Amino acid sequence: MKFFRYFKECWLELRKVSWPSRQVAIRSTWIVILVTLGSAILLGVCDILLGFLMRWVF
Repeated sequence: MKFFRYFKECWLELRKVSWPSRQVAIRSTWIVILVTLGSAILLGVCDILLGFLMRWVF
């Protein structure tokens, strides 16, 4: 019975959640995608530069 009570309580809590509108969710998704791509590019450039530096030093 605890199993069913757990899911009932989860359902009741989910009904209290303030869900974002579709437009806000789409905008937030684009922000996450752009930040992820920007971070990947920055880390890739740092990796390349450090690789050149290590080959030059050693």
